[in-house]
Amino acid sequence: MTDTTVNTEVQAPVFQIQRVYLKEASLEQPNSPAILLEQQQPSVDIQLGVEATPAAEGVFEVCVTATVHTKIGDKTVFLAECKQGGIFEIRHVPEDQMGGIMGIACPQIVYPYLRASVADLITRAGFPPVHLAEINFQAMFEQQQAQSAATAQ
Repeated sequence: MTDTTVNTEVQAPVFQIQRVYLKEASLEQPNSPAILLEQQQPSVDIQLGVEATPAAEGVFEVCVTATVHTKIGDKTVFLAECKQGGIFEIRHVPEDQMGGIMGIACPQIVYPYLRASVADLITRAGFPPVHLAEINFQAMFEQQQAQSAATAQ
C-alpha cells in the first residue's frame, strides 16, 4: 500500500519591513543669492512618484520620490528631490494582491519618512520647511490602474 496523500498546507503570508532608508537627496539653488533677496512669494510645485522593484526572492524595494520645485516668475528658487526607499519581505501572498501591497501598503509605510526628509533638507538649505500633504495611496493606485486599463484599450 502506498501513501498518496498530498501536502496541501498553505504557508502563511509574510509581510515584513526589512529597512527604510533615504536612497537619494538633492537640492539646487541655481539663482542664489540674488533670488533670496526677492520679496515675492514663490510658487511651489510638488510631484510624487512610486516605484517597486524586486530585490531578491520574496524581497522588494519600494521607493517614493518627491520633487519640490519653487519658482519666482520663471526663475528657480530651489529644486529639492528626495527618494525614500523601503525593503520589504513579501512571501506567500496571492499574485492578485501584490499590486495593492506594492502600490498602497508599502508607500504608506515609507511616506512619513519621506515627508521628514524633504522638510529637513529644505530647512537645512535655509528655507521655511515644505510639509508634504497626506496622500491617499489607495486612490492614487486606483487612478493609475484605471489609466493603465484605459491605455490598454
